[in-house]
Amino acid sequence: MWAAGCLASCCASCACSACQSVVSGISRRSARIAYCGLFALSLIVAWILREVAAPLMEKIPWINHFYETPDREWFETDAVLRVSLGNFLFFSILALLMVGVKNQRDPRDSLHHGGWMMKVICWCLLVILMFFLPNGVISFYESTSKFGSGLFLLVQVVLLLDFVHSWNDKWVGYDEQFWYAALLVVSLVCYVATFSFSGLLFYLFTPSGHDCGLNTFFIVMILILVFVFAVITLHPKVSGSILPASVISLYCMYLCYSGLASEPRDYACNGLHNHSKAVSTGTLTIGLLTTVLSVVYSAVRAGSSTTLLSPPSSPRAGGEKPLLPLDKRDEHEEKEKNKPVTYSYSFFHIIFSLASMYSAMLLTGWSTSVGESGRLVDVGWPSVWVRMLTSWATAGLFIWSMVAPHLFPDREF
Repeated sequence: MWAAGCLASCCASCACSACQSVVSGISRRSARIAYCGLFALSLIVAWILREVAAPLMEKIPWINHFYETPDREWFETDAVLRVSLGNFLFFSILALLMVGVKNQRDPRDSLHHGGWMMKVICWCLLVILMFFLPNGVISFYESTSKFGSGLFLLVQVVLLLDFVHSWNDKWVGYDEQFWYAALLVVSLVCYVATFSFSGLLFYLFTPSGHDCGLNTFFIVMILILVFVFAVITLHPKVSGSILPASVISLYCMYLCYSGLASEPRDYACNGLHNHSKAVSTGTLTIGLLTTVLSVVYSAVRAGSSTTLLSPPSSPRAGGEKPLLPLDKRDEHEEKEKNKPVTYSYSFFHIIFSLASMYSAMLLTGWSTSVGESGRLVDVGWPSVWVRMLTSWATAGLFIWSMVAPHLFPDREF
């Protein structure tokens, strides 16, 4: 027993030392990657608990206080929501703490980039604490998560629009024949991919012999919007570039596919069900990986977007450039501390808060999981309508970004 205790103590000491070495290696530049890694860890924990925690949760009296024990799927959904709520609170608290950080002299700047051992411990404690909350709190969070997930998708759309317009402006700014040709080639590739994608959607989701009017409506609506994008972009009063229109067209068609692919596997008009009746680890892995990549993209864009996330004092928002370093070391360090932050820390953490809600909805089938659909990621009619509404919102925001400067010439957009 004494030897076993010594061995356990040594293992714990080695584990703590390993964790300390890892968190101490997180630099200022890699802090955002570390937050993405922590979010990915929360997804893995939620996924594991969804698979194994149901028998244990059935024995917890303040969770299973029903006269008749619910189905296993209820406990799986509850476990995911509790982990998601802990993750949401962790990033929401950080977002509140980071409100108003404008330069690196602010003590909260060090909190954002450092203190990782403390933050990991706090995150673990919050997740564990969620399993002591009553079911009513979790139910309220479940309802709220549906709205938070929609906001997360809209934030992604705005970031994508910002990225596409910045991309177009950069290439046009070179004012060279090569870059104009590159714009044309990329635009043509996007349009060819869009229409090829639409043909694939008609083939997969409108099989002959079935009444698939809803799927046909979804696909035709996106094709109409693609045509509208091109007409508005090429209108003489707008004189916009075809690149943003082509990229947004392809993205809207992808959202249409994503929505149709989320239809229940037993739905006759879902042509994918012939190839994915059985639940596979690969399906779950791809769904989680897509979510992580989506959040990483949003988080990285949070550090480079010029329209939403940069505080007024940031050099990305048009502030003065940092002074050149002087010869004296202390003066150089002083000026380093006075540098404005390059992105909004608060908004950065809000993205992860909303992503926590979004990932919970994916893992639980938007909390409407029944039978096989509950074992898959992002399957169910709520997911279908969220995706389709997001595609229409994307179209509306893009059209607004094109016509608003001409409807309101006295305002800046």
